[in-house]
Amino acid sequence: MSERTEADIRRTKLASMLSARFLRTGSVVIALVAAYWLCWRFAEVDLGRLIDGLPRLWSWTLRAWPPDFSDLGTLLERAAETLAMATLGTTLGGIIAVPVCFLAAANTAPNRLIYGLARVSLNALRGIDSFVFALLFVAAVGLGPFAGVLGIGVHSAGSIAKLWSEAVETAADGPLEAAMLSGASKSKVFVFALLPDVLPSLVSTLLYVWEFNVRASTVLGIVGAGGIGQELKNNIDLLAFPRVLAILLVILAMVTIIDRSSAWLRGRLS
Repeated sequence: MSERTEADIRRTKLASMLSARFLRTGSVVIALVAAYWLCWRFAEVDLGRLIDGLPRLWSWTLRAWPPDFSDLGTLLERAAETLAMATLGTTLGGIIAVPVCFLAAANTAPNRLIYGLARVSLNALRGIDSFVFALLFVAAVGLGPFAGVLGIGVHSAGSIAKLWSEAVETAADGPLEAAMLSGASKSKVFVFALLPDVLPSLVSTLLYVWEFNVRASTVLGIVGAGGIGQELKNNIDLLAFPRVLAILLVILAMVTIIDRSSAWLRGRLS
């Protein structure tokens, strides 16, 4: 009788556990379905409009061939403008990030208050896209690639400093402790122990952000920040599809070369 009672208790517990697990799983599924339903409504997804628009898109694709490279020099000049924007913007972001990253790293921040403020500042810079910053700087300094440089620089500072601070926090403790035990000052510990350990990671991160900014800066021309994005927008507005295709091919070639170059450099650093 006792054995049957224990078996019944075990079966009851097992049934209760399975019921609770089923209830949790069902709740998660219902929550996901509800979330996607809300996203579908807010995004105003309309498959009928897509079906109606596909023939138009196909006709534009046919009209885009062959690409119009009649003024290739201008396209290359605009591509160089875009590359210059990304390079100078990333450099500006790195300069801003140098002091901030050490304030945002738990093992180098002077105190918790400064650490918290630095983290909040980085989240603000990262949370606002370079596109938005470029739009603001266009209003402040006027049209042209300089606004793009400033927009990329301010946004990139947040991303670079965040990644750099994480690299600083994961630095090996051994060299730092050895330097401190030898009586070295904080500045010497930083220069001779911490910096050599994290420098390859910092440079690799900077290259990665530069690679990303080259791709991102191709669309900054839409808000008047210059570069090849400006040329792309102008020709889309004119429905000059052979010219649009030529611009897209130039962008593709530029981004591919930058991606390969950055990956090679990062590989050399690892």
